Formats: sequence, C-alpha cells, structure tokens
Amino acid sequence: MKKALFLYGFILSFSHWVIAQRDNQAPKSSEADALTLPLFGTTLCTVSLEETRLFYEKGFGMTLRGPIAQDAKSKATERKMYDIPADIDWTLYMLERPNVPSLKVRVMLLNKPTPSIHQSWNTLELGVLAMGFPNDIQPKLDSTMRRIGFGAWAPMNVYPVDAADGSKYTVYETIFNGPDFVKGVGITRGDGMSQLSPTDPRSGYGGPGYSSQIVDNSDDIIDFYVNLLGYEVRSDRVWTTSGALGVPAGTQYRFLTIYAKGSRWGHLLFVEFKNQKAYDVGVPKKIPNRGLGCWTFPCKDLNEVWQKIQAARGKYRVVMPPTDINSPYYGKRKAMTLLAPNGFLVEVFQQ
Repeated sequence: MKKALFLYGFILSFSHWVIAQRDNQAPKSSEADALTLPLFGTTLCTVSLEETRLFYEKGFGMTLRGPIAQDAKSKATERKMYDIPADIDWTLYMLERPNVPSLKVRVMLLNKPTPSIHQSWNTLELGVLAMGFPNDIQPKLDSTMRRIGFGAWAPMNVYPVDAADGSKYTVYETIFNGPDFVKGVGITRGDGMSQLSPTDPRSGYGGPGYSSQIVDNSDDIIDFYVNLLGYEVRSDRVWTTSGALGVPAGTQYRFLTIYAKGSRWGHLLFVEFKNQKAYDVGVPKKIPNRGLGCWTFPCKDLNEVWQKIQAARGKYRVVMPPTDINSPYYGKRKAMTLLAPNGFLVEVFQQ
C-alpha cells in the first residue's frame, strides 16, 4: 500500500513537472521570495446590478453576495482611501466562486451614474481591459454567453501557442463584451496544459484568475509592479493578432504577463500596441468611475513597500499612506492606495 501511494505521488509530481517544463507561465522563483502576493481581487463600480448579475452569475457561474453591511467608520476611511466625492454613495456586493480559488470581485453599486472609464468596447482604449476566466469548457461557455445576450468582437478563437519545450498547445478563447464596457475573457488551454487558474472539476468553470490592461507605457508599468511591489515578468513577447482582440488583423502588440513570485495564478497581463495607436478617453481610471477601477493586493511587508516609496522621493503617487481599516473586503488590516503610472488605482494591504 505504501509503495502504491509513493508511486502515485511520484507519478503525480512528475506529471506536474512535465507540464511545468512546457509552460511559459511557470514560476521562476519561490513564494518565499515574494513581497507582494497574487492579485486578491478587483473592484467593479456599476449602476446596473441586474446586468452585472446576468454576466457574471448566469454567464461565468459566479455567486453574487450582498448587500453587505458596512459600518460608518470603515466607509468613511474607504472614501478617503479611494478619493470618493461626498455626493457619491454606494452599496457593497461581492462576486465570488465559493468552490474554487479565484479573484474576489468587489462590486460597488453606486447611487448615481459616474463617468465610465471606457466609452466603448474598443480594445484600443487605455485602461483595464478585462478579467480572465480560465475554464475547461470554452465551447460550452461561448454558447452560453451568446445565448443570454452577450456578444464578442469575434467568434471563439482557436490558435496554437508555442510551449517552453518547443512543442505547441491549443488555446480556445473568446473575449466577451460585458456591462460597463468591461470584457470577460473565457479561455481554455488544451493538449494537457493546466489552466491559468483553478477550475471546478464538476462544472468546468473557473476564474476570474487574472486581469488585464491596455497601456502605452509598459516599461513604467514593469518598474511599478516589479521594482516597487516585487512581482516578476514571466512572459514578454511581441505577438501579431489575427483580429480576435477587436483590432485589425496584423496588429502587433507587446504582451506582458507579470506574476507574484512563486505564484501560478492571480497574475497581471498588459498589452501595448506597436503599430496601432491606443487612446485615452480622459476619465480617471479609478474608483468611483464605472468599470474596473482598482486592483487589490496582499503584501507580506507593507512597511517595506512604504519605505521604497519614501526613498523614491515622489516617483510614486500616493493616494492614502498606510492606515488602519476594517474592510468588509479583506478584514481588519493596514492598507494604502497608490496610483500606478497610468493613473490606475492600486490598493495594497498587510497580509
């Protein structure tokens, strides 16, 4: 019996090793070396709870929980942390996937419309593009999303990707147009590759497991997330699109994936177009404007990040320095908020 268990464990470990040898996204370092941990979640501001429920619950199989009670003191602290004007109020909800690890989506249902971070689903607009939903059932998911009324820039895209060992694997991907001009990416990696975040073995659904942005200053982005927060670049390639991104076929783009050290999901994806011009609609890319306006990260040592910021002498833009908060999102913690180089709101809390 012990020999059988040992053999099973060895085979399982060997299988994971073989997959890791093929995977360009495999960790390059240990979690012990991480300063900031994988992306905890995103914040979605909206005035349409029903559309949000339809897209994320009926489409991607998540669970919407709320309204969630929030005491006046913590709400006042959040108002300062996120720089929310006094005339804007919100009711709090959470989008979660109870059976599988995934990003937590904080939904702020606003009392009145605010400017939209995106003005359309045009991929050339700068700012947060999407949340990614790795799954095992992309053809079925594609059919479900279209049946409930959500379209996409293109039919489901099926394409080969070069693995790290020189082999190829197939990707099945659709970029769906969701509420508040936020995209949801359904993606399955085939040919024995593990998915980009955990999936439910019963339903095949998973995610959100990562989030993506369109940027025009990717070198500055790398400095912020790698040098300040301690992430690592796993992939930095220039690709040419066949049209699935909603831009002309032949468009070249820099494709960056950045992970917390040692992590296998909860990563960040950045796209910078090379032969197309991305544009800014002029709306600050942050809460409380409608759409995805914040990424939230746990940190092993918030004080170390704060010391880096102070040593940089104004290089990084601080919205709120480290402060104590009782957050319904991540609990009683010390947290701070920053603006990334593209003006996007980033929240970091002490793990």
